[in-house]
Amino acid sequence: MIRVHFIAANGTEIATEAAAGQSLLDVGQAAGLPLEGTCEGQMACSTCHVIVAEDWFAKLSRASEDEEDMIDLAAGATRHSRLACQISLDDSLDGLVVHIPSEAHNMQGR
Repeated sequence: MIRVHFIAANGTEIATEAAAGQSLLDVGQAAGLPLEGTCEGQMACSTCHVIVAEDWFAKLSRASEDEEDMIDLAAGATRHSRLACQISLDDSLDGLVVHIPSEAHNMQGR
């Protein structure tokens, strides 16, 4: 199992476990986090925007140009922003720390 630590906007840590090959979006949604994922991983929105902890960011595969274009539209984007739907978890990401931006709202969960 791959451990993932989500840090909510209020600072609360949500520790989760995932199987290799799962997307970060699926793991976050299963944990009840406000990651809407409106486009279901098609990179047509930025509703699964997360901020990866700086020391983990370099361990991720590089974002595609399409993903970077979507991140440019995300509220609260930083240089460590990624789309959770584009992060496929593997053993090298065991212990990953990801912050949920304060601008994140799951409109589907209401």
